[in-house]
Amino acid sequence: MADPDMIRIAAALIEDGNGRMLLVRKAGTRWFMQAGGKIETGEQPVDALCRELHEELDLVVDRAAVAFLGHFAAPAANEAGRMVHAELFHVRSTDDPAPRLEIEEALWVDRAAAETMPLAPLTRDHVLPIFARLTTSA
Repeated sequence: MADPDMIRIAAALIEDGNGRMLLVRKAGTRWFMQAGGKIETGEQPVDALCRELHEELDLVVDRAAVAFLGHFAAPAANEAGRMVHAELFHVRSTDDPAPRLEIEEALWVDRAAAETMPLAPLTRDHVLPIFARLTTSA
């Protein structure tokens, strides 16, 4: 039986190749986080990611260009007492996102700017260190 306090998501570390990553903020919240969303029953994580990026940001991502980074868990930013279990993927894109549905804001930021923002625990604890390694080795 699935843990009712666990939220399964597919999330993307979207970077533009110029030292910036894309962060989003949902309407009515303060936390910036990775784009992505909940994985539906029977859906593969990469398919959920591509669907969510299209629905929320009007980004079309080539499934073959998505690289799996790993599985990470962190406290949910906007749902107290719950945990997100994320399948994290790396996506390179220079397309301008068009926030829609529950996404109020989408920003391209460098690592220094991201470190000053209110970040969701998953982004702060797991994604930002990965992004730092990617941009340092580039």
